[in-house]
Amino acid sequence: MSSTRPPVTDDSADLSRGFAPIAGRDARVLVLGSLPSQRSIAERQYYAHPQNAFWRIMAELAGATGTYAERCAALIQRRIAVWDVLAASVRPGSRDADIVTSSAQVNDFKNFFGSHPEIGRICFNGRKAAQLFERSAAGLTAPRELIVLPSTSPAYAAMRFDDKLRHWRAGLTTQPTGG
Repeated sequence: MSSTRPPVTDDSADLSRGFAPIAGRDARVLVLGSLPSQRSIAERQYYAHPQNAFWRIMAELAGATGTYAERCAALIQRRIAVWDVLAASVRPGSRDADIVTSSAQVNDFKNFFGSHPEIGRICFNGRKAAQLFERSAAGLTAPRELIVLPSTSPAYAAMRFDDKLRHWRAGLTTQPTGG
């Protein structure tokens, strides 16, 4: 995978495309997923699947409740940014295992971190996001604290919500180092 995006071709119609980041200029923590699910893409919202625990966790930890715009505003106020490692990729389903890595196009982290210099911690929403970042973008950023958190996806049912919440609380509420 390359950090530059390949040219758009007729074959790119099958690409799932991600969103712009949710981020204030003073963000200190970045939560990275892999790529929005089909449901999220259809609704044009991060973590739109009703069984995804992300917004439930953010309600507990950052007061992110209400409409999608209100939840995003709450994250920005708490200096939490949200984005994905991939800008686009072929992914026939919504599971991370469905991502065709040979088609993956990585987001522009160099410019993102240049315009968000206070980010000192990156929290990955699941192992796949961390793996994609490590393979494609880790060398594009200054050293930052990296924390892999349990996936909030309903596909990751091996961990109860309370345990996920405990891990996310620890990952988001301690002070980031560096940045």
